[in-house]
Amino acid sequence: MMSFFKKLKEKITNQTTDVTEKFKTGLEKTRDSFVGRMNELVYKYRTVDEDFFEELEEILISADVGVTTVMELIDDLKDEVRLRNIKDTKVIQPVISEKLAELLQKKGDDVSLNIQAEGMTVILFVGVNGVGKTTTIGKLAHKLKQEGKSVLLAAGDTFRAGAIEQLEVWGERVGVDVIKHQAGSDPAAVMFDALQAAKSRQVDVLLCDTAGRLQNKVNLMNELEKVKRVIEREVPTAPHEVLLVLDATTGQNAMSQAKTFGQSTDVTGIVLTKLDGTAKGGIVLAIRHELDIPVKFVGLGEKMDDLQEFDAEQFVYGLFKDVLEASEEEEE
Repeated sequence: MMSFFKKLKEKITNQTTDVTEKFKTGLEKTRDSFVGRMNELVYKYRTVDEDFFEELEEILISADVGVTTVMELIDDLKDEVRLRNIKDTKVIQPVISEKLAELLQKKGDDVSLNIQAEGMTVILFVGVNGVGKTTTIGKLAHKLKQEGKSVLLAAGDTFRAGAIEQLEVWGERVGVDVIKHQAGSDPAAVMFDALQAAKSRQVDVLLCDTAGRLQNKVNLMNELEKVKRVIEREVPTAPHEVLLVLDATTGQNAMSQAKTFGQSTDVTGIVLTKLDGTAKGGIVLAIRHELDIPVKFVGLGEKMDDLQEFDAEQFVYGLFKDVLEASEEEEE
């Protein structure tokens, strides 16, 4: 039963310690809440029965794993328990971890950014106000610069008070220029100018901010479509990524935002911010399982390098670190 944890530990050991530490620290609140309650459940019930599964269901739902995902997971676990003839609740812990890992690792998911080998890459950021969109753009600009790429920012959120200034602050912080117009200007005009500037300067990556709120949802989606049309006209293969930024602390509300934006724009990936600030990190599982959109980045802290590429194995390890270490001690 412990072979899953052993394989996981081996894979994690082969990766950088720095990334492992970031996932461990960033998932601390979720781990303390979710795994802590699961440990209590294991000690409360010595045998795996219907009452055990009912409480496990409650724990998973309270971690914002999502009702649909939880129901499928519980059914899957029940089948596994029958198949392996599992009676002891301690034995089921690694099985739960294994099933969660399977949910996170969707076949065909490409979590790497679609950076063009030649020519300019255009990345469009969408999402409602307050989710950390501008901060994410700044952090990604820093990450791309560290990788040796030239970057330009487009201040396309001309409606929110202070949005342009906030992006400028990030631009100064990471040493990247920002193309902007006055507040209240037409976002599509900003994008046009940013694309011309990016072409003339031959930059590798153009990161585009967009409005997060207009008078209503229809207006917002129409505005985003207009911006996309300008980008497509100027760079026919672009945007190469449409990243939807979601706030992990809003839980199921983030799911409904993902569904709304997913229906109206061709979202290619999700950036889940503030994962370190919530005990409901199970939202990652709900998003990965219920939406056909990969999670590409997660925010695991406030520092400039705390935006990390999503790694399913690191996530599971960060979540079940205590269980894994306890199982190793038992084996010794």
